[in-house]
Amino acid sequence: MKPPATAADFLAMHGWGDGQISPVAGDASFRRYFRVQEGDRQAILMDAPPPHEDPKPFIAMAEYLANSGFAAPEIFARDLTQGLVLLEDFGEHRMREHLDQQPEDEESIYRQVIDLLRELHRIPAAPVPAYDWLQYLREVNLLTEWYCPAQQLDVDAEAFVACWKQVLAPVLAAQNNPVTVMRDYHAENIMLLADGRLGLLDFQDALVGHPAYDLVSMLQDARRDVSDELEEKMLAYYLADRNEEAAQEFRSHYAILGAQRNTKIIGIFTRLCVRDGKQRYLEFLPRMWRLLEKDLQHPALEPVAQWYARNIPAEVRSRSIPLPEKTE
Repeated sequence: MKPPATAADFLAMHGWGDGQISPVAGDASFRRYFRVQEGDRQAILMDAPPPHEDPKPFIAMAEYLANSGFAAPEIFARDLTQGLVLLEDFGEHRMREHLDQQPEDEESIYRQVIDLLRELHRIPAAPVPAYDWLQYLREVNLLTEWYCPAQQLDVDAEAFVACWKQVLAPVLAAQNNPVTVMRDYHAENIMLLADGRLGLLDFQDALVGHPAYDLVSMLQDARRDVSDELEEKMLAYYLADRNEEAAQEFRSHYAILGAQRNTKIIGIFTRLCVRDGKQRYLEFLPRMWRLLEKDLQHPALEPVAQWYARNIPAEVRSRSIPLPEKTE
């Protein structure tokens, strides 16, 4: 985790030449992050190296969110050619660790993150691409492209796509008035700021789509256990102002998008292990299968549930993925 060779000149050019650089935790992408400390001020240096990463979507979304009244990091400086961005440091008080240490705050903080989504869904959507058929199907296909080969499964990939087209149709039809979807809205991307607001991170892949997506991302968290009781309470809280018919339709779409997202994540976490050697992501797979199986119980997902039963039976889902052999 050494900073890029161009970091010193970039920081000096923008008034941070005497800053001390130290690494901070990254994510599952090629992006890297460093804390820059200079006297009593600090900032975060994002290294988003081209061609693997493009920081422009992050910058655009940060500006959209900030202009809409949400707490997104202020952009202090940028060098798009080098892929360097200097941005506001939200500190280290993250929702995930706070709740690990103070679980009594769980319901109040989850209400706050749901309130933020409700506000986001009331304003005009960001000027970003749509969450369309192609994107939804590209994502679920990560399971047949990565998980199934890793488990040496010969599956009916064509039927898999046909099932998803069938169950996703009502979700796409409901996106005629789309909202901003941040796509990675979960406890490890929410900072608890000193002023009581929620600091938002990791929104560079935002699209416009269905309001259930970020809700299910938060309540069916890939990295943190959320009890069924809390999930139901927060889902009911989000739907409190809808009539019974609208609420039931939303719950159906919520289950569909939960299954879509959890399917995608199983594929992504397998890819991170097999292709990138990041074996720690395998520890999340039992949680992902539990969440997916819960979603598949919804009647709206019967075609997909039947495909899973035929192609990936329960005894396979609990089987460890063989790790790639290490090369010298």
